[in-house]
Amino acid sequence: MACILESCAPKPGNVNRSHDFPDTTLEDFLVSAIAIGPALENAGPIGVGHTVLQAVADTRRSVRSNTNLGMVLLLVPLVKACMASADCVQDLRQNLGAVLDSLTVEDARLAYAAIRLAQPAGLGHVPQADIAEEPSVTLLQAMSLARERDAVAREYVTGYAITFEIGLPALKEASSRGAGFSAAVVQTFLTVLSRVPDTLIARKKGIEEARRVSLWAGEVLARGGIFTPGGRAELAEMDRGLRDPAHELNPGTAADLTAAAIFLALFEGRVSC
Repeated sequence: MACILESCAPKPGNVNRSHDFPDTTLEDFLVSAIAIGPALENAGPIGVGHTVLQAVADTRRSVRSNTNLGMVLLLVPLVKACMASADCVQDLRQNLGAVLDSLTVEDARLAYAAIRLAQPAGLGHVPQADIAEEPSVTLLQAMSLARERDAVAREYVTGYAITFEIGLPALKEASSRGAGFSAAVVQTFLTVLSRVPDTLIARKKGIEEARRVSLWAGEVLARGGIFTPGGRAELAEMDRGLRDPAHELNPGTAADLTAAAIFLALFEGRVSC
């Protein structure tokens, strides 16, 4: 549900119900959300790396492009944390810490295989724990090495600080102000993007371009975001400015982080906090 709700929301620069990419459609994202269901449903007794690889492999059998690697990497530990006893979001985050601390070298090996299978854009090569090599560190250690260049990796190291401390509060605030859920997702996306330069853009176009896009998201919010005519006009202008045939300015990492926040909101709505 989190993947579907995130994909359908009209976030600037992303595939949504109004815009496709030349190589990826909204239907691809919806099919991908269905495809990962069995792997995540069975995640309880199975390692994070194995579940990530299974979810990515099931996705690749259904779609031709990388639609959900970041979402899968973020959601699998959250799902496993939910499957332990959790009566509120605070319990869930405590469980999540235990999941992340228990990650192994085998988790890293399988997650690396999943990343190679998904073929995300702009990875390049690094001197330590390069994705093209077999890892000799745990998945948490590998994420620590990548934290400065990848916000998804940074979430593993910080106990999902962006998801819990920026994304979820933004989603709850937008909803409390009367926004419909899809609009609240857009406001959450803008909030995350304004505070966390998108590392997918940074890998493709450089960190300065990523910071420029974050500043633009902040300008949309300063004008009211989804709540005011001026904010919505600036949002539409931002959407136009981020679209190009190669979608190099697609804030895809912010979208993944938004999906994780939606997951938490859905969880919180089903337990007594």
